[in-house]
Amino acid sequence: MRPAHWLAVPGVLLLVAAFVARAEAHGFGQRYTLPVPLWLYLYGSAAVVILSFVLVGFFVGEDRGPGRYRRYDLLRVRWVQTLLTPPALLLALRVLGVGLFALVVLSGILGEQAPSLNFAPTFVWVIWWVGLGIFIALVGNLWALVNPWKTIFDWADALAARLPVGGLELHAPYPRWLGMWPALVLYFAFVWLEIVFAGAPRPSNIALFALLYSVITWTGMTYFGRDVWLRQGEAFSVFFGILARFAPTEVRVTDPRVCADCDTSCQSQSDGCVNCYECFEFADPAQRELNVRPWAVGLVRGEEIKGDRLAFVLFMLASVTVDGLLVTSAWLQLESLTSPVAQAVGGWGYTVLPTLGLLVVPVLFGVIYYVFAGLMRRASAWDERVHTVAAGFVYSLVPIALAYQIAHYYTLLLIQGQSVIPLLSDPFGWGWNIFGTASYTVNTALLGAAFVWYSQVALIVAGHVIAVYLAHVLALRLLRNPRRALRSQYPMLALMVLYTVSSLWILSQPIIEEESRAGLLLYLK
Repeated sequence: MRPAHWLAVPGVLLLVAAFVARAEAHGFGQRYTLPVPLWLYLYGSAAVVILSFVLVGFFVGEDRGPGRYRRYDLLRVRWVQTLLTPPALLLALRVLGVGLFALVVLSGILGEQAPSLNFAPTFVWVIWWVGLGIFIALVGNLWALVNPWKTIFDWADALAARLPVGGLELHAPYPRWLGMWPALVLYFAFVWLEIVFAGAPRPSNIALFALLYSVITWTGMTYFGRDVWLRQGEAFSVFFGILARFAPTEVRVTDPRVCADCDTSCQSQSDGCVNCYECFEFADPAQRELNVRPWAVGLVRGEEIKGDRLAFVLFMLASVTVDGLLVTSAWLQLESLTSPVAQAVGGWGYTVLPTLGLLVVPVLFGVIYYVFAGLMRRASAWDERVHTVAAGFVYSLVPIALAYQIAHYYTLLLIQGQSVIPLLSDPFGWGWNIFGTASYTVNTALLGAAFVWYSQVALIVAGHVIAVYLAHVLALRLLRNPRRALRSQYPMLALMVLYTVSSLWILSQPIIEEESRAGLLLYLK
């Protein structure tokens, strides 16, 4: 089946899911009773995932090599080339990234500390974290161009190159065993701040954490080299880079000789150097491509995936689930049972339980995933280690993580994201009106609760349908036997159905608190 054809399958299946729909959901503090019992949604959604498995198994019967997907170079179009290639555009994007970073830090330190009056909380937690992540997944990796830590380091390094020091990079050997673990540790810390730390919305805390992360990032870039740290230690470059694999655009270098001095895995890819921004930056303009491609094909390109990246992807999936769990009535009841202990410990006692959740749930996810990987190995008589099987299919989980993240956060982006309009005119909360938008009022009635619920169901099911397809493609590629590949996917299908049901159950739970536990405690008031 051609990519253009199979991408239409989720849309058809979602129409089925829409009619296979009493659960209590929420939309900005209001409670909404669905017209039919929750179990009908769960059964209907599970049925859609199973149906997609049958369709994929029937129509997708050939092993497509990683370079066989269709791509079209946008730079062949003259007006696109004229629009996107001038150095002034790249400079403008870099200046924009650095300017917004500086505004976050300055407004966090100097501005009013009420989150609703300060630019930093809305921009960081809503526009940047939620909005940029969705944009990267659905369009392309803009972060590679606007990353302020990279830009500031480049400017400082260029200045140092003119001085006797000759540059900032020491290029110390990066320990192979360290891998991507620094990025995972920093990403864990960021997620902890987002969903556990009660002081996350405070502007001064945001500025402090931004400066602390800057010190860590620039130290890593200086000691190991800019590109090495961006690939291994810079948490957001790693996170956004994984999301960008789902995107319908890619940068590509056509001349393999450009990769001769590059120590990334781009040298081993049969379809050329794709999304290696180190090579793309130094390649001749005639060797560069900006390609449009089918969504999600970047997740099945066939790279070797090691344990550190496997752990990062699993934590991406688990952390969003934890964020959803922390605002369910079941979790709030658990917190009420443990509140006497938290009160006895003190203020930080209230962070113990959610911190344990953030530690335990990813481990539980990993254990469950490895169990199913073992079942896949046995079902297909695969002569490989369980770890190899788990690593081979982990990218097929990315659409699930992405779908859950969009379903969980897009209401925040569309409603609370409007707050950035008045804040751009008055970022410090000092009564300014720079752009004449300070009096703008957020439209909280933009989305109805019914639409929110149905769209969340559709997003979750779509993510799992795409994951089913990707897992089948990976199975065909790895096993090179259609019958064994199909047998290997029976356990994966069971895992997908299990996670579809659990995700919808979490989204369906009523939220009793008006305040979000996602680092935005004051926004919903």
